[in-house]
Order: sequence, then C-alpha cells, then structure tokens
Amino acid sequence: MSLKQWGTGLLCCSALLLTACRVVDLDENGKPVIPPDPNAKASFANQTPAQIAQQTWATRVMEQARDHALDASALHNMAANAKGESFFVKARGTVEKVELGNERERVVTFTLNDRPVQLQVGPMIRGNAIRDAAGFKFEDFTNQVQFAQLSKAYNREAVKHLPAVDESWQQQPVTVLMAVTLRNGALSDAAALDLQRETP
Repeated sequence: MSLKQWGTGLLCCSALLLTACRVVDLDENGKPVIPPDPNAKASFANQTPAQIAQQTWATRVMEQARDHALDASALHNMAANAKGESFFVKARGTVEKVELGNERERVVTFTLNDRPVQLQVGPMIRGNAIRDAAGFKFEDFTNQVQFAQLSKAYNREAVKHLPAVDESWQQQPVTVLMAVTLRNGALSDAAALDLQRETP
C-alpha cells in the first residue's frame, strides 16, 4: 500500500472517531458533567432529605395524589385488608372541630365514612404517610437514617403549602387531599396535602 493510501486511510479513521465522540460539558472544577442515564434507578445518595422533598414534591407527591387518590368509597373498601399501608385520599366533608391549643400540632377534625378523622395541618406533622404513599422504599436510600428523615422533610414541605386554619373553619365544608396510613381497619397519621374551604 502506498504512503498516499495509508494517509487517506488514517484520515478516514480519524473522521470516524471524531464523529463518534460527543462533547461533554465541564463543571466548575473542570470535571466532566455526565448526563444521567434515563433508564438508571433513581439514587438519592448525594442529596439531603430536604433536597429530595423539595425536588420531588410536585411530581412524586402532588401529581400522584391528584391523579391517583382514593375516594371515600374506595378507602372504605380497602380499610379492612390494609396492614400498615399508606395511600393518598381525596374527600369532602364538614369540619367538626379545629384544635389550635397546641401551637406545634394543630388538628382539623372532619367526618369521613361516618368516622371522625383527625387531620394534621402543622406546623408539626407526625408519621410516614406522605413518604410511604409516594412509593419510596428503604432500598432507594443510603441508610435508614436518611429514609426516616425523608418523612420529616416531606411533612415540613406539606405545611408550606397549606392555608392558615382558624376557628372560622368550624362547621364549614372542605375538600381535603391527604396522605393516610391504614392499619387493621383504622386510619392514622392523616397528613394534609391540600385543604380547600368550599362555599356552603
């Protein structure tokens, strides 16, 4: 093979290699920014629970809750067989009582399926109902501490989006979007996601 043919072959190979390459952006430290694999499993290892809650609130919580919430009838049908499962629920009812005595744990009581539901409206919300209804699993996280702290972060995030509730809400009709835990037929840890006062 002549030198000219070698040169032409080398040029063609170089062109093929260049077209197969992709330019990668660099971060502030000069390291390549690798785009995430869309098929890769979500990883929260390098995020704080507060960051996870803020970034996933709209899609993982509110969007799922609005699109897939159980109504009162479906909740009633599932209650008997649920063993510590959490769900999003949308319901309408009348506020029977507003408890504001404890400034940190305010509660709105309304009737659902002929039973009183104590709905937590903050500023402190207890339980894991929001995290678990959103479908998070322990194996998604680095350790048990991070998984547990996500519940607290979600509960704090929920309070940011709720209206201020006072005694004037008593005996008023409301539409409630909430996360609840069902265990042995009983509803617990009801946490408000959205609370709208309706026109009587």
